[in-house]
Amino acid sequence: MKNTSLPLQAAITQYMPYLIEIRKRLLFVVAVFIIAAGIGFIYFEPVIKFILKFYNVKGISIVFTSPFQFLNLSINAAVTFGIIVSFPLIIFQLVSFLKPALKKKEFFSIVSAIPISFILFIAGFGFGTWLMRFVYKVLSQQSSQLQIQNLWDIEAFVSNIFMTSLWLAIIFQFPVIITPLIRLNVIKYKSLIDARPVIYLALLIFTMSLPPTDLLTDFLIFFPLAFLFESTLLLNRNYR
Repeated sequence: MKNTSLPLQAAITQYMPYLIEIRKRLLFVVAVFIIAAGIGFIYFEPVIKFILKFYNVKGISIVFTSPFQFLNLSINAAVTFGIIVSFPLIIFQLVSFLKPALKKKEFFSIVSAIPISFILFIAGFGFGTWLMRFVYKVLSQQSSQLQIQNLWDIEAFVSNIFMTSLWLAIIFQFPVIITPLIRLNVIKYKSLIDARPVIYLALLIFTMSLPPTDLLTDFLIFFPLAFLFESTLLLNRNYR
């Protein structure tokens, strides 16, 4: 009877150094995330005060609906701060891990995209923050004009800001992820062209899943995402 465990053992032995390296880098990223999240957890009150001052919604009473919301707010602030701090580290660790397997030209292509990645992350987060400020301002003005009292839940208010800003910061990485894959011939340029309707549908579903859910906000989110996709295709048109 043939021993099928030998090929498996050989594969494990062959890839074990890579798995150990991945584990080491992953533990380091997790440790940084936990430390950053701990700082965000401890200093969540100044963050919440800054958000309330920055958004400055008039005619709206922002209230606590549960004493446990202090804990929920601190967790939201912790997770958001942890992701913001650890994101550059994740990019650095990924590039460092892939470096030995890449040619000089391929490695330079990826490294040159790192500053763009940071810029897009900040742009996405900033756009999400501006968008939520714009929406909340419109809603507060409508409430004032109608002379209707509004009570907004503080947890939902802050969570929507964090969620929208973080997801947009992440989805804004689309060009940085797709461009190296096209140039390394992992993804075919023509395949993206053919899949354009599906990608637009996915972007539309993504925008509708983010708070708030009104049509104006969905359009404001969808337009820059579609622009990023088309810009990515334009920049990589020579790799057809």
